[in-house]
Amino acid sequence: MKNAILMGCAVLLGLAMLAGQAMAAEDVTHAVAGTVSKVDKASKTLVIKAADGTEHTFKYTEKTAVRGAKDASKDAKKGMLDAYMDGKEGTNVIVHYTERGADKTAVAVEDLGKDGVKVSEGTVTKVDKAAHTVTVKTKEGAEETYDLSKDAVIDSGKGIVKETKEGEKVTVHYTEEGGKKIAHFLHL
Repeated sequence: MKNAILMGCAVLLGLAMLAGQAMAAEDVTHAVAGTVSKVDKASKTLVIKAADGTEHTFKYTEKTAVRGAKDASKDAKKGMLDAYMDGKEGTNVIVHYTERGADKTAVAVEDLGKDGVKVSEGTVTKVDKAAHTVTVKTKEGAEETYDLSKDAVIDSGKGIVKETKEGEKVTVHYTEEGGKKIAHFLHL
């Protein structure tokens, strides 16, 4: 009887762990960079067009944060995205989102402005954690070094990761500021 109870507890513990892992898997945060093509305040959705031409639709809530916006009011930075989104079509953004089934919900929107975002592809040749830089050999063979912005995001395709490694193929979304290339988003 005692062994049966212990076995039952072990099974319940195992099921609880699996359920916890499944819930955690649903809450994986991803990121995508693109240009705002449509805002629908009635349905609280935001559509962005990525560099590859695909369009992504995101729901947003009062909890969706706004970062990097030079013209964002205090209310927008506190998550009141409706007021902030007026006239944002054409703005370059990075959207951090969670996905459940077909629904994508924006957790944060990083505003990169309407001008100056560039995209480059290549292979990571060096990561300097101390200097917060990553060097990428482009398809043309040139090596470009990018300073990582304080809010730089790296998405592996399976979710946001903390770092990239040498040898990984990467697409870099960057701006040029003060003669430096500032990476805001890297997609592996």
